[in-house]
Amino acid sequence: MPIAVDQPVPDFTAPATGGDFTLSSLRGKKVVLFFYPKDNTPGCTTESLQFRDLYAQFKKAGAEVIGISRDSVKSHDNFKAKLDLPYTLVSDSDEAICTLFGVIKMKKMYGKEVRGIERSTFLLDAKGVLRREFRGVKVPGPVEQIVEAVQAL
Repeated sequence: MPIAVDQPVPDFTAPATGGDFTLSSLRGKKVVLFFYPKDNTPGCTTESLQFRDLYAQFKKAGAEVIGISRDSVKSHDNFKAKLDLPYTLVSDSDEAICTLFGVIKMKKMYGKEVRGIERSTFLLDAKGVLRREFRGVKVPGPVEQIVEAVQAL
């Protein structure tokens, strides 16, 4: 069963831009985890730029933004540099974090069924408890709403 709202999120460590990322290293801060399907695709680029453009508002509200996909750290490094992203990108190549949050789904792509990440964002409070989830997000996404949710937390 995926993690549910009002449950503490188990700690995890995964490879990321800038070295290994451990969730518990952000205790004391609100955390926005956004899961996206693939680096350098139009929808994921748009969503990543939205988070980049509102990053100062997230920081002001006491939150850290973390992007997660199944891409390699090398791919993430290139994507981050290309778009000048100020936040960490986590590589979940073994899908452990995706499974924890229940974001792997069967999707239709160009008429074919494919298994991939359903674009989703999760908001954790400063104690690491899941407080809000935004599943099946469409691009452009509800990033302004997410900022408001962080501010209200």
